[in-house]
Amino acid sequence: MKLLEGDTALVTGAAQGIGKAIAEAVAAEGARVFTSDLRGCDFQIDLGRPGAAETLGLRSISALGTVSLFVHAACPSRREEQTALAVSETQWREMLEVNLNAGFLLAQQLGKHMREKGIRGRVLFVTSLHAESPRNLPHYSASKAGQTMVVKELARALGPHGIRVNAIVPGAVPGAGFKGSPGLVEKIALKRLGTPADIAPMAVAILSQKYGAYMTGASVVVDGGIALYNWLEATG
Repeated sequence: MKLLEGDTALVTGAAQGIGKAIAEAVAAEGARVFTSDLRGCDFQIDLGRPGAAETLGLRSISALGTVSLFVHAACPSRREEQTALAVSETQWREMLEVNLNAGFLLAQQLGKHMREKGIRGRVLFVTSLHAESPRNLPHYSASKAGQTMVVKELARALGPHGIRVNAIVPGAVPGAGFKGSPGLVEKIALKRLGTPADIAPMAVAILSQKYGAYMTGASVVVDGGIALYNWLEATG
């Protein structure tokens, strides 16, 4: 018996990187998967546009019949020069619209769907270590911090209906505009950057009832130990 046999999943941001790896891993464990992204997926949509979240939610239900799993991995690209004093209003709004607003509205919509259908569903947000630690990419960090609180709020609201809501917190995984600065690997306990394939198995475990049945409102860090780095420590 596969871990997600009989489940149906919507995965956003599934055309590349972590989102794609999670979508493939969820499918490999038996779920039927409906994917979305700007291009290259089952349904191409820009979640930064008004009304897009509701449209995607309805389309996923129509395609799958019911949705028991929702993974929000969509995230606009960001660049290192989009610092606190340089990020534009357009960049700020797009990041929060896709990461926070669309993520919440989809989780709310699909959570209600799961409740009404009596589905013991699961919701998973792909957040970031920078939900807790500044990155000098304020739009990115703020949106991820918001997602972390959304996870907790939804976990409280949906838990009584048997619906679990969690977050997975990747470390330094290149993609979506992030490449990693020279010397970054030396700050990681396991001495390498992460890959989407490092993240996806843990996502499956959290989503599964076999391994994650008593988890909700949690943020699970998969970072190779980079969060252990203390920049105040002497080096050399």
